[in-house]
Amino acid sequence: MVRKMIEFDEVSKHFTGSTAAAVDSISLRIEAESLNVLLGESGCGKTTTLKMINRLVEATSGRIHFEGQDIATLDPIELRRRIGYAFQGIGLFPHMSVADNVGIVPDLLGWSAGDIAARTSELLDLVGLDPSVFAERYPAELSGGQQQRVGVVRALAARPRVLLMDEPFGALDPITRDELQRELKSLQEKLGLTIVLVTHDVTEALLLADRIAIMKNGALLAHDTPAALIANPPHEYVQQLMEMPQRQAAQVAKYARGT
Repeated sequence: MVRKMIEFDEVSKHFTGSTAAAVDSISLRIEAESLNVLLGESGCGKTTTLKMINRLVEATSGRIHFEGQDIATLDPIELRRRIGYAFQGIGLFPHMSVADNVGIVPDLLGWSAGDIAARTSELLDLVGLDPSVFAERYPAELSGGQQQRVGVVRALAARPRVLLMDEPFGALDPITRDELQRELKSLQEKLGLTIVLVTHDVTEALLLADRIAIMKNGALLAHDTPAALIANPPHEYVQQLMEMPQRQAAQVAKYARGT
């Protein structure tokens, strides 16, 4: 049976001083253990939508339910401790070791030192960072890809069932980005995570997502599987987005054939 994890019901967000809605009356259902991408151009409302899930941004109207509970009735701090959050800037504390960065939320939740150390080692192993090598390093001693891995690990340290990600790979070189995309999909399947990921990269969305929510000017235009969006785009803008990587792939194929 399909289980809802997150549900938006006619949710809008108006920022003070702006005449247009940042998010305009969207309804969206996100299933448990699925990877959903919020896709669209800059300013379309996708990051605002993401941040409303953990109440970093408060909805102006409508309701958001998390595991069946109206988030407006929940303490924001407790809600955020149930949801992992990783973003492009990574946000690692430079004066703290990798192990200390990863252990922040479990420590706040009262975990024992032994449990925190065990969880840190488990997660670093899972993303290919040997704990004996990396646990005591500082962020400045890591590459960009290693820092991003630690950022994801930190977001997962307290065993959340939901992970929010805002353009997590945007600042990385193409090869590292490809590696981390594949690692993320593997992590999601191994851990049974529900992931909501913001990107403006159509190819990234198609490669990663179980379902893609496409936004424009604050409105939700479509939410469906990549295959369905390619085969039957419900809007001209959706069709334009879906055709772009296909056109690029065809051009690359021509080069590969030497034509």
